[in-house]
Amino acid sequence: MPIPRLKLLYRDRIRPELKQRFGYKNDLAVPRLDKIVISMGVGRALQTPKRLEEAQQHLSLIAGQKAVLTRAKRSISNFRLRQGQAIGCKVTLRRDRMYEFLDRLISIAIPRIRDFRGMSPKSFDGRGNYSLGLSEQVVFTEVDADRMEFVQGMNIAICTTARTDEEARELIAGFGFPFQR
Repeated sequence: MPIPRLKLLYRDRIRPELKQRFGYKNDLAVPRLDKIVISMGVGRALQTPKRLEEAQQHLSLIAGQKAVLTRAKRSISNFRLRQGQAIGCKVTLRRDRMYEFLDRLISIAIPRIRDFRGMSPKSFDGRGNYSLGLSEQVVFTEVDADRMEFVQGMNIAICTTARTDEEARELIAGFGFPFQR
């Protein structure tokens, strides 16, 4: 199996640049991608269970591995939610699948977003992780828009080993991530 393009880019160009810029002495100290978590919260799954099944299928297609259901941790009577009810799905990507998903996200999905002006550079959590939300799953080519019944948004969390937001921003920007200026 060939090595993903972004993994080679990290190894050959991004890691040496980060090492020089931040003064790391060891290659293992340089920030790297740890995992990417893609999740869909399907609140309307309580009324129509078919929505959750479709969201799980779409998420599995987009990620390339089976999505797992997420369940409510506690009951909330105002939302008519019982503890243990399925209310969403998620996928955690690591290693080669993570790099391939990030490549598809940057080069195919993000350019298909309507009225796109760049991703917010303020969506870092203070510990080197970046989160973004997409309003619809149609931006991914794996999802057939004609056969889709429900439009569903998703959250994507890019987790890195960086200690600061600045290091993480440089790492993710090195892959060609389109941040706003």
